[in-house]
Amino acid sequence: MPNMFPRTKVENISLPRMLIGTNWMLGWSHTTTSADRMIKRRFSEPAPFRAMAEAYLKWGIDAMMAPFGGHTALLDGIRDAEQAAGRHIIKIDTPIIDVSDSAEGRAKAEAVIAECAKNGSELCLIHHSSAEQLVSKLKGTMDRLPDYLDMIRQHGMIPGLSAHMPELILYSDRNEYDVQTYIQIYNCAGFLMQVEIEGVRAIIENAKKPVMTIKSMAAGRVSPYVGLTFSFATLRECDMVTVGAHTPEEVDEDAEIALAAIERRYPNLERRSSPNKTAVLGGSK
Repeated sequence: MPNMFPRTKVENISLPRMLIGTNWMLGWSHTTTSADRMIKRRFSEPAPFRAMAEAYLKWGIDAMMAPFGGHTALLDGIRDAEQAAGRHIIKIDTPIIDVSDSAEGRAKAEAVIAECAKNGSELCLIHHSSAEQLVSKLKGTMDRLPDYLDMIRQHGMIPGLSAHMPELILYSDRNEYDVQTYIQIYNCAGFLMQVEIEGVRAIIENAKKPVMTIKSMAAGRVSPYVGLTFSFATLRECDMVTVGAHTPEEVDEDAEIALAAIERRYPNLERRSSPNKTAVLGGSK
């Protein structure tokens, strides 16, 4: 039995410090359209989603981040995994909402938020593409954000923000918005980060609420050992790292690497194959 993953807390919900990412299950590879299609072919039915969820649950990793709306196979796979394991998977939803300043826009936004609750999401973090439209850099505010956070509360979920733009963390904390956790891009390669790594690290360090980091392996541009070791070595104990995988075997590798980083030891992994390893890597030459 693998070690159970260390946990943190967002408001009243206990969460593992490693979260289940879904880009490599829903078809967003950040590499090529052929890779996107390959992912979608593999994950077209509930069964592979169930297998992935069960692999994470084996490590005590029981929280998944995704835009759950419209992804029926994913939701069905989660339900099947929960029934098989006898354990609940916490849903962290990242909906795209209409933030236009009109009665129609607000009605559309509330309908999407209501769907998040209907799908069983415990946390609802407004997608960065929506949240960033509310930002006023001149005033250091996010206009009308409290309206949407209240909608999330009214539907029984904990509100948060997907903050690809790191200023969102600063403005939210400064204005004391009802934001209980953040999503922030953070990786050793600076992939998709809007400012330098050290700057984002400082913002995370001083954030008033726990931060859920994403793109830890820069969408495959760095190895799991490098990416996960960097993230867990530099983040606070309250922060989380979202880790996606494509197969259950990758889940096992990633979880072991992450645990080893937290425990300050070398991970217990098989060596990668090679046609002719040097002696230092276990080969004959």
